[in-house]
Amino acid sequence: MAKLKITWKKSAIGYAKDQKDTIAALGLRKLNQTVIKEDNPCIRGMVFKVKHLVEVEEVN
Repeated sequence: MAKLKITWKKSAIGYAKDQKDTIAALGLRKLNQTVIKEDNPCIRGMVFKVKHLVEVEEVN
């Protein structure tokens, strides 16, 4: 199954609390941190919600 490499690129300061919570739920704690998650509709929805704050790459 494909995986997504998600990197937090822009600070969440000044954005809604639910977007900050989504960043935390993805497992991101620090700016420029990268996590690898399974590619599924749930994760895709979370990434879509904060697409302006993160960078996403598909990895095998």
